[in-house]
Parts: sequence; C-alpha cells; structure tokens
Amino acid sequence: MHTICGFLLREASAAHGLHAMLAALAPYGVDAAEWAEGSVGIGARTARMEGAGAGPVLCFARDAGLAVAADARLDDRDALCAALGVRQSERAGLADGALILRAYTRWGEECPHHLLGDYAFAVWSASTRTLFCARDHIGAKPLYYAETVQSFVFASAVEGVLAAPGVSDALDEATVAQYLTGLSLLSTTRTFFESVRKLPPGHTLTVGGDTLRQGSVSSRLPVRLERYWRPEAVPRAQPASDDEYAEEFLALYERAVQDRLHGADPVGVHLSGGLDSSSIAVLAARELRRQGRPAPLAFSWLPALGVAAPAPTYAEEYARIDSVCAREDLQVFHRALSPADFAAVLRRDGAYPGVHVHPNEEVVQRGAEERGVRVLLSGWGGDEGASFNGRGHLEHLLLSGRWGKLAAECRAGGTRPRHVLGRGLDLAFPGLMLDLRRLRRGKPRRVRSGMLAPAFRRRTPPRPEPLLRYPDVRRSQVRLLQFPHLSVRIEGWAASGARRGIEYRYPLLDRRVLEFALGLPPAQFRRGRWSRWLMRHALRTVLPPEVCWHASKEDPARFEAMRAAFFGAVPAIREELAAAAPSRAGYVDMARLLESLDGDHLRTEPQVDPGIGTALQFLDWGVDGANAGVAVVR
Repeated sequence: MHTICGFLLREASAAHGLHAMLAALAPYGVDAAEWAEGSVGIGARTARMEGAGAGPVLCFARDAGLAVAADARLDDRDALCAALGVRQSERAGLADGALILRAYTRWGEECPHHLLGDYAFAVWSASTRTLFCARDHIGAKPLYYAETVQSFVFASAVEGVLAAPGVSDALDEATVAQYLTGLSLLSTTRTFFESVRKLPPGHTLTVGGDTLRQGSVSSRLPVRLERYWRPEAVPRAQPASDDEYAEEFLALYERAVQDRLHGADPVGVHLSGGLDSSSIAVLAARELRRQGRPAPLAFSWLPALGVAAPAPTYAEEYARIDSVCAREDLQVFHRALSPADFAAVLRRDGAYPGVHVHPNEEVVQRGAEERGVRVLLSGWGGDEGASFNGRGHLEHLLLSGRWGKLAAECRAGGTRPRHVLGRGLDLAFPGLMLDLRRLRRGKPRRVRSGMLAPAFRRRTPPRPEPLLRYPDVRRSQVRLLQFPHLSVRIEGWAASGARRGIEYRYPLLDRRVLEFALGLPPAQFRRGRWSRWLMRHALRTVLPPEVCWHASKEDPARFEAMRAAFFGAVPAIREELAAAAPSRAGYVDMARLLESLDGDHLRTEPQVDPGIGTALQFLDWGVDGANAGVAVVR
C-alpha cells in the first residue's frame, strides 16, 4: 500500500517542493522514497505489505529513460507477465510498479487497456518529455493534481497536492454550495479546493511534451485528459442458460476474491448479512482455508445484539450474520457506535476526502487496526454490477410496447402497473411527474437549499439536484457506475483507511466481474418476484438459504443504533458549536443549524435532515488547523 506524489516543472530552476509534499503525506506511511532529475521528480510513502507485487514503489528503466511512481495491486499477473514475455522465475519477485513500467514500454499510453486491478500511477518518459498518469477503471486508488504557472503536481492525497509551491488552498465555492445542500460531494473531477482536481476513474492524463523542450515560452504545461474505460461499450454476452451464466459468474467472482487476498494476515471482511458481503466472506474464508491461512475476521456495522433495542426486534437481522459465521466458522465483531464516535467524525474537516467515512465504518477501522488487519474486503459496488436489482427493466418493457410481458412481470413481482406508468412517463418526458406533483401541492419547482447561509446562496446558488433515471437495465448500470457516489466513498475510505494502514479491496468492482455483468440480458437481474437474480442463482449452494433468498436490503438495527448515537452526541455538539466561532460560518445558516440541533425538535422529525451532518463536518469548529481533524491518534 503506497501513497505517491510528484511534479513536472516548466523550467527546471523552479521550486518543486517534493520534500514538503512527502512531509504532508507522512500520516500515510513511514518509509519514504524520492527521485528528482531536472524538471521532474516522484516520491512515495509506503506501508509495508506482503505477497506478489509488493516491493519498491519507485521503479526505473534507466536505459529507456523511464521512471514510475505507482500505488498498484495488479490482478491476473501471470497473464500479464506472459504477454510481456516475463520469465516464470522472475514473476513472483517483480513489483507491480515494475510490471507497469514494462507494460508502458510495450504499449505506451494504451497500457491501461491491458492492466487489471486497482492502481494509480505516473510514468515519466525522458525521450518524450511527458508525464503519463492513469487511474484504474473504478477509481479504487485515488489521484489528485493541480496546475500552476510553473508546474504540474500530483499526489494520492489532497494534502500532498496542497503542500506543493504555488498551489492555493482557496475553497471552491460552487462545490461548497453543492455539498451543503445535503447532496454530499458528488463529482468525479472536483474537490473542495479550487486548484485541486481529481483524475476521474478510467481516465489517463498526459502532461508535457514539446513545451518542455528548449525555447518553449508556454505559460502552462499542456494537459491531455482521455477516457479509456467505457462500460457502455462492453459487448453483449452470448446467449446461454441460467446455469451457464451462473457458473461463469461464480468462477470470475472466486478469482476476484482470490486476487484480493494478497497481503498480511489476518484479512478482514465486512459482514452485513446481505448477499454481497456474505458471499465475499464465504469465498474469502474458503480460499484462505485452501491456502492454509487464518480465517478472515468479520466486522459488522451492527451493535452487539440487545444494545440498540430488545433482542426480538432485530433477531432476524443478526441471525443472517450468524448463519454465515456458523457455516464458515468465522468470528464476527459487532462494533457499537457511541455518541463520542459520532461526534468525533463530525468534528473533522470535511474539505478532505479522508474524513468522508461513514460513522459506522470509523469504529470498524479502529477495530480492524487493533487486530492487525491490513486488507479489508468490502461488498461496496455490488448493487451497480453483478447484484444489480434490475431497475429499468419494467420501464423498458412499457416504452418498447411489450405490454403483455410487462403485465406478466408485474403480476409475478407484485408491482402495481400505475407505478411503472409513472416512471415511464418521467423517462419519456423528463421532470413531468415531479412538476405535476409540485403543481398539485401548490409548490414551485426549486433547488434544495440545505444549510446554505442566505447571503452565500444568493452569491453562489447550488446546481439543481442530479436526477438518476433508469431507462433499461444496461443503461441504468452504466449510469450508476459513472455516477460519482461510487468513487466518492472509495476515495474517503482509501484515505481514512490508509492512515490506519488498512487497504480496502472490492471484489464486486473487479473489472472482469463488472464487464461480465454489463453484458448480461435483463432477465439475469430481475426474475418475477426476485431482483438480483444472477447473484441468488449463482450463490444458492454457497450461502445459507436465509441469506440467499432474503428479499429486503433494510437493516433497521443499524439505523436505530446510529440514530441513538447521533441523538446522544447532539447536546455536547450544540453546546460546543454555540461557543465556537468557525471561520467557515459565512457559508452555513448557523441559526437554522443550531435550531435543527435542538433535542426536542430532532425527536419530532421522522428523519434526521442529512444537511445537518454535512454542515457540521464542513464547519471547522472542531479542528485546530487546516486538516488537524483528519489525523489519527495512535
């Protein structure tokens, strides 16, 4: 697990700040390495990991004039090595960064098409005078950058970019306005800082070239951004039976889990009792047992039974977790979320990705760190791919005139046709149903204002709330994969986990698994009363029946415990906030926020306004310094 940084200067005499960038990245790793030559330099912080691909994070091919800084975990290494002509005897000891360098030597800027796994890297080519950066297809490894008059700088963490000379830490007010509406930070390119951008998932970025040659007077380095992974272009699968699809999927899924088990023991897994996390836990346990390694440690967001509410209320929720543990002899750790935990998360400076971690995951990370876990497998992203619920299928039948098929599907699934008709009209005439509902209620169409201060809202009005529509199964999956919610959580977990020496890995976001799922016909995701059909059918002999055929994704015990922790934290938060003088108070409607934190008022609301949490985390009321609230006390 590595955190990388680097620079490319327009003029070799300009200050580069590599030492300052590495110093800012100190919380992400103990060991530091750096290399600089003329107008270019790269550096890295390293947290030691074991297994194939571990090794030097800075790699060089000096004869070819190439250098690479890579935060990478490559999959299917044998196939890649075979394509690159690497001898069998060399493969185990070859670092992933060195493989990336060979891939770049062979395929140039086309190399990401040949790489599977999680990666963010930058390759310097002395012959072309270019810095080539790439990020994996789904964004499991973050990469941020900034352009100044004198330089281009990049790093795995925002703090590293901001530490470079000439990079401003001024807030991006358009992003702030959007965030404070309660929509969270939904962007694949923007951060809270005007000068800092993200390399989007599935993209490459090339900097430099002719302008670095002698005599260039260009004011800025040229930057070329290109997209290399296009889920919408994945070919359709060949027709097959349910069993054939299930068999192929399960083989890919098992390989994806296997490829993500390299590293120090013990391995950790999320376990909610749902399809995604439960199947990962089972497959990981079986593969580790086959390798003669310790069983994974399971971590649940649920508190210990009876803490949140009387045991009978949520017994079924816990029973599903227990059935998985009993089947594979796993130990599960239920992590209770306390008011102090909730308050600690809200006090952190929300302008940094490392604090955008779910409060429940905060206590999981702490428990995993205490037990020496360095690899944590998560089912995040399954709903967008292999375990997609088939949303858009009924609407497609309606709009394509297949009404007999639609009627049969509605009867089998217990769906009311008028609901499908409403969604179909909204697809055919975007915004129509929303406008009709508002007209009926006598309310004008408006943009959500969240906790924005009135003066700030007038100066920087938020953009309209993004609408996700589902025209058919495939296009719905593609839109969800490209929507920023996936990468935003991944970036937050990557940063917060790295500060504790934990690397998150996502088997259901494996490129092979995703591309297989994207090629399937709609019936593999919705079958009569069953959504997520492919997962259920493929895992019917792997998972306990009560897990495999459980229809709901609700987990009321977790929500009740989280709500209780929030209510318990509110009195101290309100008192502390009322006495504070946050420098960002001009962005937030402080009177409304304090009123919303009134205990009696909160308990009368059926749901807690999500804008409360985003406003509290954005305000710098609980931190001392720009990013002090992100630091992990060891």
